[in-house]
Amino acid sequence: MNKLMTTAIAGVAFGLTAFTANAATLDDVKAKGFVQCGISQGLPGFSNPDSDGNWVGLDVDVCRAVAAAIFGDSEAVKYTPLSSKERFTALQSGEVDVLSRNTTWTMTRDANLGLNFAGVNYYDGQGFMVRKSLGVASTLELSGAAVCTQTGTTTELNIADYFLENGMEYEVVAFEKAAEVVAAYDAGRCDVYSTDASGLYANRLRLTNPDEHMVLPEIISKEPLGPVVRQGDDQWFNIVRWSLNAMINAEEMGITSANIDSKMGGKNPGVQRFLGETGTFGEMIGVPSDWAVNIVKQVGNYGESFDKHVGPDTPLAIARGVNALWSKGGILYAAPIR
Repeated sequence: MNKLMTTAIAGVAFGLTAFTANAATLDDVKAKGFVQCGISQGLPGFSNPDSDGNWVGLDVDVCRAVAAAIFGDSEAVKYTPLSSKERFTALQSGEVDVLSRNTTWTMTRDANLGLNFAGVNYYDGQGFMVRKSLGVASTLELSGAAVCTQTGTTTELNIADYFLENGMEYEVVAFEKAAEVVAAYDAGRCDVYSTDASGLYANRLRLTNPDEHMVLPEIISKEPLGPVVRQGDDQWFNIVRWSLNAMINAEEMGITSANIDSKMGGKNPGVQRFLGETGTFGEMIGVPSDWAVNIVKQVGNYGESFDKHVGPDTPLAIARGVNALWSKGGILYAAPIR
């Protein structure tokens, strides 16, 4: 056997070994009995401890949905709070099974980090918050401003692009942890706080005098936020993707945690497939046939999760906007179960 052939066979063998090692996430999760979920260090509405110390939020619900699909128990999750700097390393190393942490899907992250985004659970965009006393009404009035932001995020590049494009000077005041950014802005160490608009609304609640601050109207970027998994394990990728899709599809079909039992035995073929009454859709991804039923019963559909954590009746008071279903004027859309 020549050297070239030996090297080629060794390379194939290594590739198969690497794939096999990476393709056991579901087995590992089942063996330990829970999903290890990487979340933020605290972002109200998305992943934040409640008054009892339980993690709650839109991002948390994605992890709860995955646990419900696998175990029939949405509480079979343990949470690892991660900074922006830590999050990708924690996922790459296997410290967490899935990252659901207000993380923007970009080409670089998709192609260069060995990771896959499993979908979008919140369409966002970067904005700016200022003190009302600053007397500005537009980001175009911010030339010369000191801007507080977080390292290891897409916000720094977006700021650089925006200020350069508009011929404005600025100074970055950057910190590793989100709480440090908020504290610095609140203490007056910078004129402006910039991050995803969802984060601005959430962190505004943490300021000493929230009513003294306003979010400027301009959105300067696209920030599709969603759950992330390691590359090389298609089964695990599918479980996370379809757990999120199930929440979105349930809302579209009018299936809620309150009425799902009444949907059983109906004649709608799409609903029958969703409920596991026909087909083998759970088996396709390695979970029980009632996987989607458990998600909706225990976590709710996407609309229920949105309204509970960030919607108009919450302190964040965020309108659905582009996060409304595609059939209701938004861009939220999930592939069908069929």
